[in-house]
Amino acid sequence: MAATRALPAGFGELEVLAVGTVLLIEALSGLSLNGLTIFSFCKTPDLRTPNNLLVLSLALADSGISLNALVAAVSSLLRRWPYGSEGCQAHGFQGFAMALASISGSAAIAWGRYHHYCTRRQLAWNTAIPLVLFVWLSSAFWASLPLMGWGHYDYEPLGTCCTLDYSRGDRNEISFLFTMAFFNFLVPLFITLTSYRLMENKLSRSGHLPVNTTLPGRMLLLGWGPYALLYLYATVADVGFISPKLQMVPALIAKTMPTVNAINYALPSEMIYRGVWQCLAPQKSKQN
Repeated sequence: MAATRALPAGFGELEVLAVGTVLLIEALSGLSLNGLTIFSFCKTPDLRTPNNLLVLSLALADSGISLNALVAAVSSLLRRWPYGSEGCQAHGFQGFAMALASISGSAAIAWGRYHHYCTRRQLAWNTAIPLVLFVWLSSAFWASLPLMGWGHYDYEPLGTCCTLDYSRGDRNEISFLFTMAFFNFLVPLFITLTSYRLMENKLSRSGHLPVNTTLPGRMLLLGWGPYALLYLYATVADVGFISPKLQMVPALIAKTMPTVNAINYALPSEMIYRGVWQCLAPQKSKQN
C-alpha cells in the first residue's frame, strides 16, 4: 500500500486542492488571453506600432506569470514540489522577474499614454524599444540579486511553489525587501498614478477621456499591493504571526493580474480587438 503524502502545515486536503484549482484556472485564463494578444500582434502588421509594443511586452510578462502559476498549480495538485531545490530557485527567479516586468510594463504603458495624448506626439520606435529593454533588463537584474546573495528564494507556505523569501527577518533580507518594494512597486505605482492624473487634468477640459484614467492605478494597487504590504510588514515584524493560509492570499491575488491586464489593456483596444478577431476567424475578417 502506497504511503500518503503529508499535507503542508496549516492546510487541509480540501484547501490544497482548492489552491491548486484556483491557480490552474488563473494560469489557463492568463495564457489564453495574453496568448491571443501576442499571436494577433505577430500575425497582424497593423498592430506593430510603438504603443502596441508596450502592450506586447506586458502580455509577454503576464504569460510568464501564468506559466509560473501553471507549474505551481500542478505541484499543488500533486501536494508536493517535485523539482528539487534548484528547480525552486529557477521557479522563484522566473516568477519574480515576470512579476517585476509586469508591474514596470504597466507603468511604461501609463507613461506612453501620457506622452501620446498630452504631448500630441506619436511614440517613436527609438523611444519604445529602449523603454521595453529597460523594463526587462531591470526586472532580470532585480530578480537575479537573490541568486547572488542579496535576498533569497524559498518555498511559499503551501510548499508547492517558490517565491521571494520574506520569513527570515535578518538584515540581508530586510534591506532587500525594503529596497525592492520601493523601486519596483512604489516608484512604478507613482509613475502610473501621476501619468493618468496629468492626462485627466489636461483632457478633462475637452470633456473626452480616450482611456480610463483611474482603473489601471487601482488594479496595480489591488493586484500587487497585498504582496508589497506583506513584504514591507516582514521588514518590521515577524510574519510567523500571520497564518499560512493568509500568507497565500497575496500570491493568489497577484496571479489574477495577467487576466486583468489582458482585459484592461489589450482587449478594449479596437485595433487589437480586430487583430484577435482576425486570428480567430480570418475568413470572416476578410469578408467584412
